[in-house]
Amino acid sequence: MIEKIYPYSTEDAKKIEKLIDDDPVNINHIVLPKGEKVPDHRANSYVHMIVVRGTLTLVLGEQEAHHYSRGNVVHIPFDTPMKVSNQNDEVCEFFVVKTPSPRLYGK
Repeated sequence: MIEKIYPYSTEDAKKIEKLIDDDPVNINHIVLPKGEKVPDHRANSYVHMIVVRGTLTLVLGEQEAHHYSRGNVVHIPFDTPMKVSNQNDEVCEFFVVKTPSPRLYGK
């Protein structure tokens, strides 16, 4: 078998799971029920968030909160402070694609 399969959770409970951790790319899968959040942090690579369900609430740097719904891909530059949460009723699910892997930045 040439391909490799990376299964991810299909539950609605809060989940932050690392799917792929290779030098060229790091991919995480995140599920946030209403009111849940990811710990505040800085982007440790070039980040793309792909929203597949619900609405993602994102505060970047000193900006006001912005809301991104299913079907949006959000690019976040390296070293940007971020607050990621779900402030809506529907479960929010998204994938985080980091290129290259953060370990190449030495962080």
